[in-house]
Amino acid sequence: MSISTQGGDQSRPSVVSTGKKPAAGGKPAAGGKPATGNSGGGRPGGQGRGAGGGGKGPRKPIAPVKVSQGRSWGPIALFVAVGVLAVGIIGWGGWAVFQGAKPWAEQAAGIDGIKDYRESPDKSLTASDHAWGPVSYSLTPPVGGKHNFNWQNCMGDVYDAPIASEHAVHSMEHGAVWVSYKTGLPADQVSKLAEKVRGNEYMLMSPVDNLDKPISLQAWGYQLKVDNADDSRIDTFIRSLRTNAGIEQGASCSGGITATGTTPRDLGKDGATQ
Repeated sequence: MSISTQGGDQSRPSVVSTGKKPAAGGKPAAGGKPATGNSGGGRPGGQGRGAGGGGKGPRKPIAPVKVSQGRSWGPIALFVAVGVLAVGIIGWGGWAVFQGAKPWAEQAAGIDGIKDYRESPDKSLTASDHAWGPVSYSLTPPVGGKHNFNWQNCMGDVYDAPIASEHAVHSMEHGAVWVSYKTGLPADQVSKLAEKVRGNEYMLMSPVDNLDKPISLQAWGYQLKVDNADDSRIDTFIRSLRTNAGIEQGASCSGGITATGTTPRDLGKDGATQ
């Protein structure tokens, strides 16, 4: 609110400010200062430092600081390695399933170095006649042919001395795999072979004199010779041919000859007993 006074020609109306601010939405009072801001109010930026105001002038732009963000190669390498391993396991598993789904004869044919005597023109190699007494075989060890009426026990039996081929051939006729090794093979190699045989039905193992290779595996009509017990083909041979290659599948492997010695035992002939 303003109050006017009389003062003649020299007098001018004076205005006394009551110090009250105009109501909200109204115009600011003459000579008043903005409601906000400090002594430098009204200056751009609110910092109140113009070129002639005694300030230090406009600030220099601040160059951005680049923060180096190097890659952590350790976790990346680990992730890649795990991924490659996983892909490898899955691929191997798929390959194994595919191989296992093949017919056993096809699996056997895929074993490098295996010999299939079933296709041989010499049919005496796989003849199935029974005979008493010693039999002359053209293969060492034999893979079939005439054989004794008695089979060698093949319930995962590991024999530490040579056995009669006439009995072993009969075991293979029932479906057994005969693992043989050259007499004098190092003990650690013999132990590895025994682990594959002991306790497994339709398996037997024995040393063979004068074998031309350290290890020889036989199933009816098939043979594979290798140099070392660590050869992966041994497991493939057993997995593919055990029980499958026999021509009398389902015949027993128990109740057979358990004695060693290369002379066949004619049990049952003329009442002979073991």
